[in-house]
Amino acid sequence: MTAREFEKRRIGRTDLEVTTLGLGCASLAGIFSAVPAEQARATVGHALDMGINYVDTAPQYGLGRSEHLVGDALRERRDGVVLSSKVGRLLKPISAAEQDMGNWIDPLPFNQAYDYSYDGIMRSYEDSRQRLGIHRIDILYVHDIGVATHGVEGNKPLWAQLANGGYKALRELRDGGAVKAIGLGVNEWQVLMDAFALGDWDVFLLAGRYTLLEQTSLTPFMTTCIERGASVVIGGPFNSGILVGGETFNYAKAPDEIVSKVRAIEAVCREFDVPLPAAALQFPLTHPAVCNVLPGPRSPAELDGILGWWDIKVPGELWTTLADRGLLAPGTPIPSGVA
Repeated sequence: MTAREFEKRRIGRTDLEVTTLGLGCASLAGIFSAVPAEQARATVGHALDMGINYVDTAPQYGLGRSEHLVGDALRERRDGVVLSSKVGRLLKPISAAEQDMGNWIDPLPFNQAYDYSYDGIMRSYEDSRQRLGIHRIDILYVHDIGVATHGVEGNKPLWAQLANGGYKALRELRDGGAVKAIGLGVNEWQVLMDAFALGDWDVFLLAGRYTLLEQTSLTPFMTTCIERGASVVIGGPFNSGILVGGETFNYAKAPDEIVSKVRAIEAVCREFDVPLPAAALQFPLTHPAVCNVLPGPRSPAELDGILGWWDIKVPGELWTTLADRGLLAPGTPIPSGVA
């Protein structure tokens, strides 16, 4: 496959521009099943060869493994690539007997400790640069703060850390030029509304809440992003598998009502001879706040499959038909206007 000329969109009001398709590097770290290191590095290299210029990683992914692999792949090819990582988890060396591996296969020998304080953010940023072996990170996201990860009570002291010092650290890094953009990377949109109350942000990485299947973040979150000049990167465009032929939704077995809705969406896609994954991949970009869609292939071959879906022309009538049949939330932007 040959390199593509991807559309590029601007991150908020910064001078960063990203291709509308990006590379998420969680799966490359070996979640649920192993990914050989050479395969992971080859996937990053293949993404760059194909013209993708945005790569996202995090300390959590493989407990440092993803950052090491991404750094290996990018170190000699850094120019022109927009790189994001995340803050909020510090990695602590641990013995194998004491390690909490979570769902990671063959992670590095660390456990994670949440820390969203001023010192924690600064330490996390420096640690990531060390693991990457790269001087510059372009975008820093606050990772997995909110009740979805920590619960209502558990989140309160962590949010206080961010409000009372962590946000200041991020502003210092951005305003001083160390990074070019700051935001949050989460699976719930509600906490992003809380973030707007803290101050200004450039970009949010939101997984699973603005997809072909689910537009729960449309109002007030996505509309507020337009008002505040913030961009949105959409992670999890396949809702953890259900939109690409799998049976999982939000990393669990999909309930019957979700399966029924997916079947109805897929029936519309068949009418227009468009594979469901192609529609799912391209749908988020119909919203003006969205700058990038971020799937997570595990191999160059999986990335080629994604690129095949990306290249399929989706007619505007497909979106209109979905709206007419009540399969998109009212007010969802589509090329002909809104649903």
